[in-house]
Amino acid sequence: MNERLPCTDFVNKNSQLPSVAVVILNWNGKSYLEKFLPSVVASTYKNTRIIVVDNASTDTSVLFLKEHYPKIERIINPVNEGFAKGYNSALKKVEADYYVLLNSDVEVTAGWIEPMIKLMEQYPNIAACQPKVLSFGNKQQFEYAGAAGGWMDCLGYPFARGRVLDYCEEDLGQYDNASPCSWASGAALFVKAKLYHQAGGLDEYFFAHQEEIDFCWRLQLNGYDVYCEPLSIVYHVGGGSLPKTSKTKTYLNFRNNLIMLYKNMAFKEKIWKLPLRLFLDIAAGAKHLFAGEAGHFVAIGKAWLHFIRWIILHQHRSLFPNKIIQKKDGRFPGSIIWDYYVKKKRRFSEIVGDK
Repeated sequence: MNERLPCTDFVNKNSQLPSVAVVILNWNGKSYLEKFLPSVVASTYKNTRIIVVDNASTDTSVLFLKEHYPKIERIINPVNEGFAKGYNSALKKVEADYYVLLNSDVEVTAGWIEPMIKLMEQYPNIAACQPKVLSFGNKQQFEYAGAAGGWMDCLGYPFARGRVLDYCEEDLGQYDNASPCSWASGAALFVKAKLYHQAGGLDEYFFAHQEEIDFCWRLQLNGYDVYCEPLSIVYHVGGGSLPKTSKTKTYLNFRNNLIMLYKNMAFKEKIWKLPLRLFLDIAAGAKHLFAGEAGHFVAIGKAWLHFIRWIILHQHRSLFPNKIIQKKDGRFPGSIIWDYYVKKKRRFSEIVGDK
C-alpha cells in the first residue's frame, strides 16, 4: 500500500465528500440508543445522514427517537426481519455512496468516519472495511466481533487480528496498520452502496450471525478487497441481541457457517473439508454435553440437520457466476483449533505471524 495521507488532508482536498449513510438496526434497544446515539450524532464527517431502522421493537425505542431525536431518519420494519433481511429491506430505501451498518450497542469516536472513507476512496478496489473494534467494557481490549480485522482458517472457523476463539488480546498497538482481511465486522461495516446491492446484500436465510462473513466472501469472489482501518476506533458492547450462552446463537453460528462454506468454497475443498468439519463439530457438541450443556449439543445437531435440509431445498446459485476468484487475503492455511487447543497458542501473531 502506498503512503497514506493524514485524514485532515483528505477532508481539506475533497470539497465534495462522498455521502455516508450510518444505518443502525434496532430491536428493543432503547437503552442502547439512549446511551450510544449521542456519540454517533457527534460524528465530524460533514456529509453524513443517520438512519435508525426499527425491527418491530416492542419497547419504547420509536417513541424515544421521536421525542429526543426528531431529526434522525427512521425506517420502521413491520416485523422483526433479523439482521440480514432487516438491513436488506431498509437499504433499498437509502441512497448514499457508502453505507455503514452500525450496531446499536456501539460507541463511536468523533472522527471515526474520515479514515474509513479516505482509505476506501484512495484504493477503489476496497469494497468493505471495518474500524478497530475494542470492548466497551474494557477499552484497552479487542472485542470479539471483528477486533482488528476478520480472518478465517482452512476449515472455515472465523477469528480475527486480536481475537482467537474466545481469547481477546489487549490492544497495545500491535495491529494498527491498515490491512486486508477476509471479513469485516458487522458491528461497524463500511461498504460501497453500489457493491452492496450488486452482491445481493446479506443472505436473508442466515437471519443473524456470520452473514457479514458470507457477504465479504462473495465480494472477494468477485475480485474486491476487504480491509480493516485501525485509525478508526469504535467500542462494542457485544451480545446485545443474543448472549454467548444462547442456544439459538450456537445454532445460528454453526448452521450459517456451514451454509457459507458450501456456498463459497471450491468443490475440491468441500469434498474433504465438510466431512472433517462434521467430526470437529461432533467433538464440540460432545464437549458441551460433558460440561452439562445439553442444549448446546442439541443446537449443533440441529444446525447440521438444517444445513443438510438447506442443501436439498436451497441449492446455492452464485451471484457472480462469471467471476470466481479465490483470494488468499485473510485466510490462514492451518487450523486454529489445532493451534489453540493443542499448541496452546492464544495470540493472532503467534498463529499467523506479523500481518
